[in-house]
Amino acid sequence: MLIPARRLASSATIPAVYPHIFPAPRSLGLRRQHGRGAPARRTSATPVVRCSGSLPVANPATVLGTDSSHEWSGDTIRRRFLDFYAARGHKILPSSSLVPDDPTVFLTIAGMLQFKPIFLGKEPRRVPCATTSQKCIRTNDIENVGRTSRHQTFFEMLGNFSFGDYFKKDAIKWAWELTTKEYGLPPERLWISVFEDDDEAFSIWLSEVGVPKERIKRMGEDDNFWTSGATGPCGPCSEMYYDFHPERGSLNADLNDDSRFIEFYNLVFMQYNKNDDGSLEPLKQKNIDTGMGLERMARILQNVPNNYETDLIFPIIEKAASMALVSYSTADDAMTTNLKIIGDHMRAVVYLISDGVIPSNIGRGYVVRRLIRRVVRTGRLIGMRGDGHENSDDTFLPSLAETVISLSSEIDPDVKSRRKSILGELQREELRFVQTLGRGEKLLDELLDEALVSAADNGDKPCLSGKNVFLLYDTYGFPVEITAEIASERGVSVDMKGFDVEMENQRKQSQAAHNVIKLSVGNENEIVKSIPDTEFLGYESLFATAVVKGLLINGNPVENVSEGSDVEILLDRTPFYAESGGQIGDNGFLYAYEEEGGEQNAVIEIKDVQKSLGNIFVHKATIKQGSVEVGKKIDAAVDGKLRQGAKVHHTATHLLQSALKSVIGSETSQAGSLVAFDRLRFDFSFHRPLSEEELLEIESLVNQWISNATHLETNVMALQDAKNAGATAMFGEKYGEQVRVVEVPGVSMELCGGTHVNNTAEIRGFRIISEQGIASGIRRIEAVAGDAFVEYVCSRDNYMRHLCSSLKVKAEDVNSRVETVLEELRTTRNEVSSLRSKIAVLKAATLASKAAIIEPQNVRILVENMGDVDADGLKSAAEHLVGALQDPAAVILGSCPGEGKVSLVAAFSPGVVKMGIQAGKFVGGIAKLCGGGGGGKPNFAQAGGRKPENLPDALEKARAEIVSSISSKSS
Repeated sequence: MLIPARRLASSATIPAVYPHIFPAPRSLGLRRQHGRGAPARRTSATPVVRCSGSLPVANPATVLGTDSSHEWSGDTIRRRFLDFYAARGHKILPSSSLVPDDPTVFLTIAGMLQFKPIFLGKEPRRVPCATTSQKCIRTNDIENVGRTSRHQTFFEMLGNFSFGDYFKKDAIKWAWELTTKEYGLPPERLWISVFEDDDEAFSIWLSEVGVPKERIKRMGEDDNFWTSGATGPCGPCSEMYYDFHPERGSLNADLNDDSRFIEFYNLVFMQYNKNDDGSLEPLKQKNIDTGMGLERMARILQNVPNNYETDLIFPIIEKAASMALVSYSTADDAMTTNLKIIGDHMRAVVYLISDGVIPSNIGRGYVVRRLIRRVVRTGRLIGMRGDGHENSDDTFLPSLAETVISLSSEIDPDVKSRRKSILGELQREELRFVQTLGRGEKLLDELLDEALVSAADNGDKPCLSGKNVFLLYDTYGFPVEITAEIASERGVSVDMKGFDVEMENQRKQSQAAHNVIKLSVGNENEIVKSIPDTEFLGYESLFATAVVKGLLINGNPVENVSEGSDVEILLDRTPFYAESGGQIGDNGFLYAYEEEGGEQNAVIEIKDVQKSLGNIFVHKATIKQGSVEVGKKIDAAVDGKLRQGAKVHHTATHLLQSALKSVIGSETSQAGSLVAFDRLRFDFSFHRPLSEEELLEIESLVNQWISNATHLETNVMALQDAKNAGATAMFGEKYGEQVRVVEVPGVSMELCGGTHVNNTAEIRGFRIISEQGIASGIRRIEAVAGDAFVEYVCSRDNYMRHLCSSLKVKAEDVNSRVETVLEELRTTRNEVSSLRSKIAVLKAATLASKAAIIEPQNVRILVENMGDVDADGLKSAAEHLVGALQDPAAVILGSCPGEGKVSLVAAFSPGVVKMGIQAGKFVGGIAKLCGGGGGGKPNFAQAGGRKPENLPDALEKARAEIVSSISSKSS
């Protein structure tokens, strides 16, 4: 849809898309996000200079003044934070994906998320303390993006974390040293908040750090006590604020005054566990979880009025402004708001797509699609079009994304390597949405027509319902102010109250799920304390002797289990592979004996193995014979045939991914996988179906690699070394500092903890069974290898033998014979259809004499039931009759061509159409009586239904309505 230029001049802003995820937890330091900052609007003439070489040394007296001799880039601020804590014993860890490994959380919304299992005690700490710069996404308050100085959907959270190492005193002192010495913030401009009962934190800030008492505020539980949910780890927090207006003094200062203060650093002291009854008990291991908003600190140090004008976002805004042919520095508030929305959302969609989230109508893909559509409609509203270079199709998202990608090196180095797929996805989604906007404009015209007709019939003022306005906005992305303007031009008002009600309903639905990061300490934590991680022996052997360390029934520990019971068994060591990396868990048996060397007294079938509670293997089992108790020594035996099936399909999956990258491009990436005993399933990002030629080429490549009989190489190395060597990470897998690398030399190198063949020749053969789309931009291949490949080929060979026998041809002649049979069938069907149409016309000729004449217009009408005539015959009969009756004439015919089927057709001559009576609208209403619907052109329309028993009544209604409609035209 091309928005008229006169509508672009409107100063109205675009309404908010609904929040879809959840508010940030208290540790994010992002509670208050509205108000204005002190500095004036930034212009392109006052850029932020990126630092190179040695880092700048800040002068606290001048760093924030207009005569500052140093500029702080976002990259510098990030690097200084990480280096500061690294110098104090913290391990610098990379940002985790925006797609969390935690099923309770929709998207990554906090720096602490990757450490949640450690805070819960479900995983051992790998380091005593860590520091990160974490990519985060939150869209629960998206309507405020661009309208306040601080709201963003994508942001970076700088954090330092202690896992039972240091606590409150060091966290506070280092936070103060970082902000005043490292960043050079004037101490007199810093204010502190503490939980009202946290005397320890208050004392540290006052007595040891030296913050004046009047600049330390005690605040209540809502502001300064962090909880992860109804139960679980929790504790007081302390926040640091920057004062834009110290001249206002300390008397009655309110830290919630957003025109004066900005909260930039939040320190959470995780020292309690909250029980079911609400009571608090001290944690044995006290933790630190902090969060500093990078964009907020950049705003302070770069002396700009809002987060958007920092060098982290402003280059994107400048690019958008140039494409809209406007100047940000001289634009009005409505224009700058729209430019800020574009700058913010573009960062979010680029990083989400880079992390594998493809636009769709469900789940995370829905979030991406919403954000993209908001950028597109906002951009078109302000007049943005393509820049005339590579995007000749008039799209502008790829050009904006190029700017985002150019800023990504220090945030996520992988983004640049995924440039091609990111740009392609954005271009396709923009083109798709522009078409949707066009359909929305057509729908709006129809809705306005209906509103005008309804108002004329009822004597009311025409009004477009809030529900319809919301439909245009929500489904078609139609800006509500444009809907209102177009409606106004047609003399139709808009029900904004009804629209607001629909907006609020969706807001409530969106916020109902995934609102917080949930931490809980329950029975699992107690089990972890008493049971060590399981030692996995399955790479070397399918058999092992082990000791039963725990038995669980319905999640509760028991001491012994008897025959017939389903139980979860925890062993000290095991040859059984636990499901992970897409590979399903092993099957097999456990055997127990009366005493060492004695008779067998228990047989336990293992049906599945899952990894839980850190690295403890949970064997899901049924006691087939005897009983088992904790402490019992058992023999474990994996089903070797099934394990071989898993090994074959897992290695084949690696070969398949390499073949895909070779045939359709390296930008494709894995989006999921299943490695079963008898098949594999591989999901990957790609924008179209694969052709038969591409599938054959992929199969050929994989089978060629199999026939090369290449020995696999497996090594354990440091994660960074593996990445430097070019190893590919498997989807959904979580990696420690040491990783296992599985390599098919010259073909594939992947980080993988799964089981694999020793030589590709063991795979024997590979065949793709199917390739299909499972979501927007996501394709799925299912394939078989090894014994499953042989079985598949043999079964297909048997089908071919039977087909050859039935058709009485050789295998090489089957295709031509089938084509001949199909052509004969098509010819026969056409002949039958032609004969039926002729019969219907002949039958119709006998009905012409039954036509009634309506005076004074002299219109001939015919409404008849033609028995079991099919839809094509009914169409031919109606066309014949409307011609035979001469203009003006109206013919309405119905039939029941089969069980549970109704066909209807309406044919109106030009004279009837000129009266304002349209066949499409007429027949659709009649079809509803038969449980169906339909439509068509003003002169001819067809419809269907599922209730043949209602056809007589429907035709009688049709007769009455056509007579009434024609008669009314003469009055």
